[in-house]
Amino acid sequence: MSHTGKQLFTTLSAEGKLTLEISEEPFPAPTGNQVLVKMEAAPINPSDLAILTSAADFENAEYSAGKVVADMPEPFLTGQKNRHGQRLPAGNEGAGTVVATGTSDMAKALMGQRVACVPGNAFSQYAIADAMMCLPLGDHSSEAGASSFVNPMTALGFVETARMEGHDAIVHLAAASNLGQMLGKICQEDGMKLVNIVRKQEHVDLLKGLGAKYVVNSSDDDYMKQLRAAIAETGAFLGFDPIGGGTSTDGVLKAMEQVAASQMDEYSRYGSNQDKKMYQYGRLNLTEPTILTPSYGLQWCVQGWLLTPFLAKAGMETVVKMRTRVQQNLGTTFASSYKAKVDLEGMLTKDAILDYRQMKTGEKYLVTPWG
Repeated sequence: MSHTGKQLFTTLSAEGKLTLEISEEPFPAPTGNQVLVKMEAAPINPSDLAILTSAADFENAEYSAGKVVADMPEPFLTGQKNRHGQRLPAGNEGAGTVVATGTSDMAKALMGQRVACVPGNAFSQYAIADAMMCLPLGDHSSEAGASSFVNPMTALGFVETARMEGHDAIVHLAAASNLGQMLGKICQEDGMKLVNIVRKQEHVDLLKGLGAKYVVNSSDDDYMKQLRAAIAETGAFLGFDPIGGGTSTDGVLKAMEQVAASQMDEYSRYGSNQDKKMYQYGRLNLTEPTILTPSYGLQWCVQGWLLTPFLAKAGMETVVKMRTRVQQNLGTTFASSYKAKVDLEGMLTKDAILDYRQMKTGEKYLVTPWG
């Protein structure tokens, strides 16, 4: 049985026009270990916006029913040269019901089940997914399971990374996000010390209410003093930063070095011998480059962190344990909340785009492809 349905595509032309459009598309019958999922819910994650909106000018874009055309400025146009002319689907993850399967036993076992999946084209009424990457949701709704991969597995990945590298404490920026709240719960459950950095008092109150012990407000005049105190008490010399641009990483490295230097018995012109590491796993700040003003000795590192390479490095046994933990705690540790729900056409309205592309903490959108 063939299926047709609506799907969102994004195309960037060499002339600098970014087009988002909804199109009626045929979906092939699944083969082998594939399943066809009728998509019922998909979150708009910051990672989706890299190809969905990027740095295009949506304030002055041309809007019509199911279609938007916006100008892409330099240097972002040239920086994405390899995608020029390509009609790309969007939406990393989502959830829905399996309506057709391939021939493998694993695929057949999912027939009729509600699953979470990572098809890469979740902003669609149907999607082909690998049965191996599907998470049966049981009694959980598609809305509850829509964000069961990117944020939960990333948060668990941070803790696993810390353990693999010999750390028992973490610094996390933008910590009041859905991901940050999950990380806080995981760290409490696992005994991993966590320094949370936020920029609003309401976010401090939110995390404190969830049991967080160390919450630092970067908008306070004594931010660096607060941060040094938290790092000194926890011994957190490993951090994860989704902001990327500006001085967010720089400030944490400075605080780490200042704490380490204060604990030295003798002065060294090379700074402390404490290893300090910051992983950048996102780019919430698109307007500024990453600014580093090296004043943290010579034992420091800034590195990218991406979920997919981490999972490959961690190995199947660890990945299975992580997925099982997510499945067993979808309604508690890994519960997500959303500011608004929109259908596919609703994604492409001016008000919606200008809102969700800001990537504000705790204001994620959920797409329901069937309305």
